[in-house]
Amino acid sequence: MRLPFFVYGTLLPGEANHDLFLRGRTGHEEPARLNGAVLYDGPGYPYAVEEWGGVVYGELVTALPDEYEELLIALDRLEDYAPGDPRNLYERVERQVIRDGHDTAVRAWVYVAAPAVAARLRARGKLIESGDWRVR
Repeated sequence: MRLPFFVYGTLLPGEANHDLFLRGRTGHEEPARLNGAVLYDGPGYPYAVEEWGGVVYGELVTALPDEYEELLIALDRLEDYAPGDPRNLYERVERQVIRDGHDTAVRAWVYVAAPAVAARLRARGKLIESGDWRVR
């Protein structure tokens, strides 16, 4: 399934990993939000933690068709994600995100904190109350 990606941290335009991973590989990028999640400082990079009532702001990124598979592999590596690995820092999950200005829901891949990481963050992490990494 070739879903777009919802990015909310270092992959955002102007952030450290945007040019390294996304430049030249995307056909479209637009503001979006993920409802039902909150944002924690990593530090140095954020984690989205699923939580009712929260909102995380970011970008919906659509990969160029010829770049999709390579980009998926690169992002999984960046996020230390391997399917089924209990050591994951993030889990890649399919979620609905809302396109800003359209208020339409789109299914997208989102990297959220893995369960053990999410538990630690909830217990003693630094919440980014705005839900927006760019205004932390």
